[in-house]
Amino acid sequence: MDIRIRPALPGEYDDLGELTAQAYLQDDLLTFGDNDWYLGELRNVAKRAAAAEVLVATDDGRLLGGVTFVPSAGPMADLAGPGEAEIRMLAVAHDARGRGAGEALVRACVDRARALEGCTGVVLSTQDAMRAAHRIYERLGFVRAPGRDWQPLPGHDFTLLTYQLTL
Repeated sequence: MDIRIRPALPGEYDDLGELTAQAYLQDDLLTFGDNDWYLGELRNVAKRAAAAEVLVATDDGRLLGGVTFVPSAGPMADLAGPGEAEIRMLAVAHDARGRGAGEALVRACVDRARALEGCTGVVLSTQDAMRAAHRIYERLGFVRAPGRDWQPLPGHDFTLLTYQLTL
């Protein structure tokens, strides 16, 4: 497989949004399933691209997955503090998993962070059920940061785990 990582093109936003939404739905990662408010965020690639960098993984022109790279604190950052970049909404199509697309997307984000002047680390949120993603993060040197775990839905028993990489 010849995976290519590049910025998402506006003509791909709808397909990437649906790929991302379906990955979360099929993996049962949304608290409220088809009615989850977060589906709108996952599908709204144009919004993400206006405030951050959206990357895609392709093979022979086929969209395999995508990720949002947030270079610093701002409207798309959930966790990033001063000097930190953030990775958000990593998703790979089910039929493309196990081929290295997810790892290639994370590596591309880390490379971008290393190229940023003053960037000292990368952070990301993940769910306990995202075990395959955890293996990628750990293989690339990310470590758990339990002190930064957080709850995006106050009043619900749903905690996002935090991983961080010091550059």
